[in-house]
Amino acid sequence: MVQLTDEIVADLDSEATKRGVSRSALIREAIGSYISELRSNDIGQRIADGYMANPPQTPDVWGDPQSAGDVAAAEVMQRLDEEERTLGNDPW
Repeated sequence: MVQLTDEIVADLDSEATKRGVSRSALIREAIGSYISELRSNDIGQRIADGYMANPPQTPDVWGDPQSAGDVAAAEVMQRLDEEERTLGNDPW
């Protein structure tokens, strides 16, 4: 059993009437939405905490993302230069 003020009950009844649902259904929906929002906020916070603990572009056991990007960029430039030479153009 939950104790509610007369004002809250009046607001619930008004909103329930607008939606065409019972007071109980409105309360269940509101509580469900609230719990869902709490879970969503918790997940978002955990994701943010993960990025704070391990910022993007931070070297880790998998390697150094910056140097991997530099290697990839160099390989692309090399392929583009080869393509330009094949077409008879000066490389970049």
